[in-house]
Amino acid sequence: SNVSVEWDGPISRSWTLDPDAPSSALTTNNATFQNTGTYRCTELGDPLGGSATIHLYVKDHRRPWRVLAPEVTVLEGQDARLPCLLTDPALAGGVSLALLRRLSVLPGRAVLRQTNYSFSPWHGFTIHKAKFIEGQDYACTVLVDGRVVWSSVRLNVQKVIPGPPTLTLKPTELVRIRGEAAQIVCSATDVDVHFEVFLHRGDTKLAISQQSDFHDNRYQKVLTLDLDPVGFQDAGNYTCMATNARGTHATSMVFRVVEGAYLTLTSEQSLRQEVAVGEKLDLKVKVEAYPSLQSFNWTYQGPFSDQQPELSFETSKDTYRYASTLTLPRLKPSEAGRYSFLARNARGEGVLTFELTLLYPPEVRITWSLVNGSRALVCQASGYPQPNVTWVWCGGHTDRCEGAGVLVQEALGPEVLSQEPFHKATVQRLLAVGTLERNRTYECRARNSLGNSSHAFQPVSVAAQVHSPDEPLFTPVLVACVSIMALLLLLLLLLLYKYKQKPKYQVRWKIIESFAGNSYTFIDPTQLPYSEKWEFPRNKLQFGKTLGAGAFGKVVEATAFGLGQEDAVLKVAVKMLKSTAHADEKEALMSELKIMSHLGPHENTVNLLGACTHGGPVLVITEYCCYGDLLNFLRRKAEAMLGPGLNPGQSPEPGPGYKNIPLEKKYTRRDSGFSSQGVDAYVEMRPVSTSSSNDSFSEQDLDKEDGRPLELCDLLRFSSQVAQGMAFLASKNCIHRDVAARNVLLTSGHVAKIGDFGLARDIMNDSNYIVKGNARLPVKWMAPESIFDCVYTVQSDVWSYGILLWEIFSLG
Repeated sequence: SNVSVEWDGPISRSWTLDPDAPSSALTTNNATFQNTGTYRCTELGDPLGGSATIHLYVKDHRRPWRVLAPEVTVLEGQDARLPCLLTDPALAGGVSLALLRRLSVLPGRAVLRQTNYSFSPWHGFTIHKAKFIEGQDYACTVLVDGRVVWSSVRLNVQKVIPGPPTLTLKPTELVRIRGEAAQIVCSATDVDVHFEVFLHRGDTKLAISQQSDFHDNRYQKVLTLDLDPVGFQDAGNYTCMATNARGTHATSMVFRVVEGAYLTLTSEQSLRQEVAVGEKLDLKVKVEAYPSLQSFNWTYQGPFSDQQPELSFETSKDTYRYASTLTLPRLKPSEAGRYSFLARNARGEGVLTFELTLLYPPEVRITWSLVNGSRALVCQASGYPQPNVTWVWCGGHTDRCEGAGVLVQEALGPEVLSQEPFHKATVQRLLAVGTLERNRTYECRARNSLGNSSHAFQPVSVAAQVHSPDEPLFTPVLVACVSIMALLLLLLLLLLYKYKQKPKYQVRWKIIESFAGNSYTFIDPTQLPYSEKWEFPRNKLQFGKTLGAGAFGKVVEATAFGLGQEDAVLKVAVKMLKSTAHADEKEALMSELKIMSHLGPHENTVNLLGACTHGGPVLVITEYCCYGDLLNFLRRKAEAMLGPGLNPGQSPEPGPGYKNIPLEKKYTRRDSGFSSQGVDAYVEMRPVSTSSSNDSFSEQDLDKEDGRPLELCDLLRFSSQVAQGMAFLASKNCIHRDVAARNVLLTSGHVAKIGDFGLARDIMNDSNYIVKGNARLPVKWMAPESIFDCVYTVQSDVWSYGILLWEIFSLG
């Protein structure tokens, strides 16, 4: 068999022996310390890889070290073996490793503090997980007869190169006017010094002197190209490139040379914007300019505002490009018009203008008019885009025509009356009186892209044409008429003055649009949208008794058929105006309806269930609260609360925060926020029978629950539920402004719900409301800043809630 002997060390040696001999011997004549090492005998071709190993020591006290290689190179993090072999194993107890430059400190710490090494007589010293800083000259030392004998070996520790060098090319984009100066800097860093960096213009390599540096354990090489003055030949793509053993990294920039300064304004949006009222709009402009902009701003010019509003916009810059965004939240009718972005640099001034037109759903109004001496029914519709107006009719007298209806062919028009810039278009269509039939309902319908609207009319009799009298007017009669008219005018002015001085109802709830500190800007409730999904047919309401009444309105108990579900029967409270109510009160009721629909439902607020706004007076349908308002509920329960309910078996004694209330004293009951303090106006409310399948409490359950005495936990629950309702309103940016027990209603299960139905409260005769200016205010519940400075905030509602807590725990 073939037998070979191998040398186990950094330097590979081998000997081939006689293949025919059953055994072989490797003989070394005149052995020296250089023969020290490990020998391995292997059989060539042996599939099992059999081998035998022997280590040979050749003792030489003058040469205790046999260094197999003078220099060793490893990667950082690998084990580095320094091949210093002992020629005499008896000397192993006195070996150590030292830096060559620290031999003078022996014995002592002759290597770096972080160096972790071990020693083997067969292999030498091993530095475990070598670090870059440990790449130095080392001395293998040993004590021989009391003296230190050493041999040197060099260790090279190379950094592990994770990838190509890191590049930086500045600037990322460059623009210069011909004749100006420019500088391009290309820098590369790497963990190892063996890398190259180049700068190219196009395919041409530029000869640039290189600067080198070392910091943060990284090598840096920098190429700086200075161009002064620049010419058109210097323009182009510049590429910074660096390469090492792991690869190449490159980055590029564009250098443009222009003849002069420039300023360009563009937008990806259309310059003609049409947006619905109440929506949000962002106007965006992109600017490219050199030199940099000196100033920029947004301005507004429109037909509805003479003053320049404070516009909110954001502008960002990226090299020679700018992006500016003007934000218009919750667009108001007065914000239609032209919005311009103005920018200025050394080139001059640039302007980009957007034209904003607001979209309105149609609004329909029917009036009488004389056309060519004959009376006609006039339908006027306003909105944008221009609404399409049609007349239809259906049989009988109804609130509105269901379905498509029958188109009235005799209608005249349509005729465009006005088209305001950036605003509504008004269109009218006439229907002559002579074409009307008595037993029909005529409905004017208007439609545009935002929705539709309609108004119905039921003729009672066909009016005759109006003829002017033929008799001439005499001077005495004319003078008398003028005098009477002047007197009536003076009387009218006097009544108008008195009316203006009279305290008027104000919508208490306010929706915050924006604020700065304690300065609040509120949304005009008339501008809030109203969805047709709340509409409920009037003929499905069966009215019952009056629950409460005020100066301008009343609330009536009613049964709603098909509210929510088709077969549902639900007891509700319906709020409506009295016939004596003025236009202001009608607008206030509509505003309350819009606010309730805007806020949405919550367990601890009186929720809106529906409304009737077409074909008659406005009706607001809300939840029915069977126990009335919290104030009178607490007063009814006062005696039971202060009796055995709190301290069984003892005579009640008034304590702090509580007082006995005589039961003989008359208190009114309120439901859905309506009340009357006068004894004559009081209407006792009793549960009425209903076949509602949706009521979770029967009449017997309500009576049993109403007869249960109050406990302290009930008062705490009322307080918590009102707080939850107020927290919900605050989350909707709503300020209540009249938080009091009279405005908290109790429904089945003694659940407290916050509400405000002041339009139907008799505040003229309610001592809780005191005249201040031209309004009656609940002064006892108002925060000082609200009384003296008319400042209403969420914090002022918290003050009023504190008064409400006193009402609850003093039992009214």
